[in-house]
Amino acid sequence: MVDRKKKDVVVTNMKEEYIGHSIEVTPFADSEIEGGSLSMGSLEDGGPAGAVPTQMTVSVEEGIEEGAEMEVVEMKHSPEKKRKVRIYSQKFRKEWIHLKEFQGWLTEGITDDRAHCTVCDKELLAGKSELIKHSRGKKHRTLAAKSNPNPPPVQHGLSRVIDEDGMPHLLRIVDLRSDTVTQPSREMKKAMMEATLGDDVFSEDPTVKTLEDRVAQMLQKEAALFVPSGTMANLICVMTHCWGRGSEAIVGDQSHLHLWAQGGMAQIGSVHHRTIKNLPDGTFSLNEVRGLVRDEHDAQSPLTSLICVENPHHNAGGKAIPLNWMDELGAMCSELGLPLHCDGARLINASVALGTSPARIVQACDSVSLCLNKGLGAPMGSLVIGTKEFIAKAKRLRKVLGGGLHQSGIVAAAGLWALDHVAPRLSWDHTHARALAQSVCEEHSSAVTVNLKDVHTNVVLLHCDNIRVNAKKLCQRLASVTDEESEELSEQIVVMALAISDTTVRLVTHCDIRKEDVRSATRKLKCLKYSCR
Repeated sequence: MVDRKKKDVVVTNMKEEYIGHSIEVTPFADSEIEGGSLSMGSLEDGGPAGAVPTQMTVSVEEGIEEGAEMEVVEMKHSPEKKRKVRIYSQKFRKEWIHLKEFQGWLTEGITDDRAHCTVCDKELLAGKSELIKHSRGKKHRTLAAKSNPNPPPVQHGLSRVIDEDGMPHLLRIVDLRSDTVTQPSREMKKAMMEATLGDDVFSEDPTVKTLEDRVAQMLQKEAALFVPSGTMANLICVMTHCWGRGSEAIVGDQSHLHLWAQGGMAQIGSVHHRTIKNLPDGTFSLNEVRGLVRDEHDAQSPLTSLICVENPHHNAGGKAIPLNWMDELGAMCSELGLPLHCDGARLINASVALGTSPARIVQACDSVSLCLNKGLGAPMGSLVIGTKEFIAKAKRLRKVLGGGLHQSGIVAAAGLWALDHVAPRLSWDHTHARALAQSVCEEHSSAVTVNLKDVHTNVVLLHCDNIRVNAKKLCQRLASVTDEESEELSEQIVVMALAISDTTVRLVTHCDIRKEDVRSATRKLKCLKYSCR
């Protein structure tokens, strides 16, 4: 709706050099001034000869769109060149993106009063009539008709996708499948490029040594060893503890070592593993552990050589294991003469959740694995931590397993940067995870549920009733966008989640997730209430 009004604009900071130069008033809206006029008080009135007024009033009659704002503008042009003074500006509205005239090419500009054409790669004034005029231009229509194999980058956290009809769409994609999907930041890449390198197989890489010393000191252990992955780190720890043939390790039945490592300790390490039932909080019964320890004099049984614990416990929803239980487990292992290994892939997340240091959590453990990718956002790498004698054996196993990298300081530098800059902000990931869980709880749906008390770290497990909706269908629905949803949310949102069972969907927050991503994801989850009830 365009309303014709008369506007008074105050132009301030008048200077003597402006006299004799015309003032051109350019309306923001795409409309003509019909019967309008510019009225100015005479520069010779109201003062002595040659005096220059400090301000003047320009009266303009024109069509003004709703939402426009009047401005006080300051004269900036010089005597050598005329400049236009815009009378008012209009802010960009996100809902315009979904209008038929603007679909596929319009995004937000660099400021609130700007828009961006992705077809022409051009900044535009954020007026609706101005944008419509641009869309009807010959250059824009010509470029839009052609297939562009290298479209300009989409700004503000949006991603470009092409549908089956060849139409481009702008989506906000929130990837919550895992905290391993992160991308190295520009600063992390810079640290990697500037790292001092050497051959780590010869123990000559100074950056790797710095990382190993840093982590060993952080956990108050004697030494550490850099390895390519968390799977290798855990396997090396198990094989180092279970050095002799016929060894057996006791692991939780819901542990990562048992469920997600391809049975590597048996397949590669020839180590038999015996499972113990994990309780809902990730712990297990200590009395039951005692009953599972083999009699070393029984020639028909393997030898119990190791007990493993996971902290935080992934399948328990990322719960941090209580400190008192960890201490009791450590005391029991010392009494039985058995080493204790901690799979601490997200150990620093557990320390944040418990409000204590990582060293305090694992003080009773003989070995620890720590991942630099999960939670911390480094592109790769894990560490094995233990005594110097333990690490010497682990280094031999790293070599035979193919983990002896040469100039590995380039990735170790990413780990150092992550410890300095990502670890201090992990509490934000936990806050984001709770916000996602809260949004599901607020819907009071019995089809998809989550227990807020179970959300300790950056992992959220959604439980499906498997009757009205199962995990796979929920993930598919989160990853799709309907017309009704787009109209309701005024935004096209795709949430990527992971079905880890028929009834459980996992959401994991990480350092690449921002507040606006969480806001969009929660809106998406609430929008699914009709599909999930």
